[in-house]
Amino acid sequence: MKKYLIVGLGNIGEKFTSTRHNIGFKILDEVAEEHNVTFETDKLGDIAIFKFKGRVFVLLKPSTFMNLSGKAVKYWLQKENITIENMLIVTDDVNIDFGVIRIKAKGSAGGHNGLKDIQEKLNTQEYARFRFGVGGNYSKGRQADFVLGEWNKEETSQLIERMPLTEKAITSFGTAGLANTMNTFNGK
Repeated sequence: MKKYLIVGLGNIGEKFTSTRHNIGFKILDEVAEEHNVTFETDKLGDIAIFKFKGRVFVLLKPSTFMNLSGKAVKYWLQKENITIENMLIVTDDVNIDFGVIRIKAKGSAGGHNGLKDIQEKLNTQEYARFRFGVGGNYSKGRQADFVLGEWNKEETSQLIERMPLTEKAITSFGTAGLANTMNTFNGK
C-alpha cells in the first residue's frame, strides 16, 4: 500500500492557532476531521494516519516550530519509509491572493523559512508543495506581523468555505497524482 507524508507547517502553542502562518496546521486539521482521525503527539510532531482508496496518509504537524520544520520532516520520511515523491508540504504564501491554492512539484523556498529549512535538511528543492494564499495586505517591513496575525472576520468566514477544497486536493495528491492534482486545483 502506497504511503504519503502530508506535512502542515505552523507553530505550536495556543497563541499561534488562529494565525495566517498556521494555515498548514488548519488544513491538516480539516483533513483529519474529514477522515475521522485525531492527532497524537509523537516524536517531533503530532501525527494522524488514515487509509483512503488503497493509500495510507500520514499527516504531520511538526512541533519544532516553523523555521526548524526540516528536522521533523526528515525524521518522519525515514521512520515511515516514504519517498520524497510521496511527500506534500502545506504552507502559507503571502505572494498569492487570499484563499487561492497553488500546488507545485518543486521550487525555491521563496523567502519562506519553513521551506528553507526543509530544503536544507533534505538537501533538495525537488518536493511537492501546496501553497495556500494568505494575501499580502501588509506594510513594508511588516510581513512577520502579518503572517503571525490572526485572520479577520471576513477571512475566517471565507476559510470555512475553502477548507473542504483543501482536503480534496490533498487526497487527490495521493490518489490521482501530482500532475492531475495541479491541473484540477491550481488557481481555485
